[in-house]
Amino acid sequence: MSAPMTDTKPGKSEGSTAPYVARPQPRRAIVVGGSLCGLFAATLLHGAGWRVDIYERSSDDLSGRGAGIVTHPELFEVLRRAGVRIGAEIGVEVRSRVTFARNGDPIGEWPLRQILTAWGRLWRHLRAVFPPAHYHSGATLTGIEQDERGVSAHFADGTVEDGDLLVGADGIRSTVRRIFLPEVGPTYAGYVAWRGLVEEMALVEGVRRALFEHLAFCLPPREQILGYPVAGADDEVKPGRRRYNFVWYRPADEVLDLPGLLTDSSGRLHRDGIPPNMVSRHLLDALRADAARLLAPQFEEVVRLTAQPFIQPIYDLESPRMSFGRVILLGDAAFVARPHCGVGVTKAAGDALCLADTLRDGTRPIAAALAQVETVRSAFGRSMVAHARRLGAYMQAQIKAPEDRIMAERYRSPEAVMRETAIPLPEMEQRIRALLEP
Repeated sequence: MSAPMTDTKPGKSEGSTAPYVARPQPRRAIVVGGSLCGLFAATLLHGAGWRVDIYERSSDDLSGRGAGIVTHPELFEVLRRAGVRIGAEIGVEVRSRVTFARNGDPIGEWPLRQILTAWGRLWRHLRAVFPPAHYHSGATLTGIEQDERGVSAHFADGTVEDGDLLVGADGIRSTVRRIFLPEVGPTYAGYVAWRGLVEEMALVEGVRRALFEHLAFCLPPREQILGYPVAGADDEVKPGRRRYNFVWYRPADEVLDLPGLLTDSSGRLHRDGIPPNMVSRHLLDALRADAARLLAPQFEEVVRLTAQPFIQPIYDLESPRMSFGRVILLGDAAFVARPHCGVGVTKAAGDALCLADTLRDGTRPIAAALAQVETVRSAFGRSMVAHARRLGAYMQAQIKAPEDRIMAERYRSPEAVMRETAIPLPEMEQRIRALLEP
């Protein structure tokens, strides 16, 4: 492996007699994964003076991926640090949470103002502030080597990239994690999420009026659907031009149900997740029929009018380690908490900020700095995974452990769901501390 490059070109002007002193180039970071976590890490390291390149395995534009997300002040702070301008157009604000009964009547409300946005919207903002020449699509990682001088990333096309640091930000199916922790992978939680977006003006006025000022819930037996407004096409946030995002959690046995949900109309099983446009028509027909049978009329209309619902199996993931010499795992490559906490993107942003701040002092050995990042962020990751398990226990296809049964009872009332789902981080951390107290 070649050592990191240094600047050896003559640097004195004509006629100068001053001796030339070679100045080392900034340290180089290789970021594997070009979605939100990778972009957070890359932009923040770039701002801290690093040379950074992102290597994303997909050749497609990622801006159309993902759906709605709940934001937190901590997320906006990291976006500002990354150079993203935060204005009123960043998302749609709701003023409270509301739960609807099966007949459509509101049965509870919880005041909490929050801003909801879309995954693709944040990705486009971050992509715009990162140097485009340093974002490489269609790059599939195949191996990693490292020694006391640096780290090398090997890619499927035969290229080798050398650097001082490698960031594994390549998601729940991380190749970087598999290289260092081949025995660690996601664990199925026992239920799936159906998700989708519908145009605001496709909904009747009464439904728009009931839904678009709130983060809304409906709670069929052992299920949960929630929804909230997000920006529409071209990032429009004006009333009438927005979209409504829904997430419907439904139990699905890993052996009896999940394979059928992940099999397309040609009979091919997509174990790691089925592309939205390949979900079988009979599954979508069954989903809409169940919506008419189980959901409040407001949500039934949202599901019925969504052109392309897609399915997301819910997983837990906990990595026993995050750092490996000059390599570190961030975001979903390290920890995946079920979506009920609403912190996935904020956690990835916090991981990246901690990394950049810890490495800002260029004199510190990289391995020691990464070990410190692991100490701080792994504790946060583990606590979020544990809390999300408690919130989602009552939707699992099978509830085996006694503590899961207790949590299932505790968190399935409308009041508990509205009070605990995707709440601000300080409140969430306070709840977790209370649960851990003897």
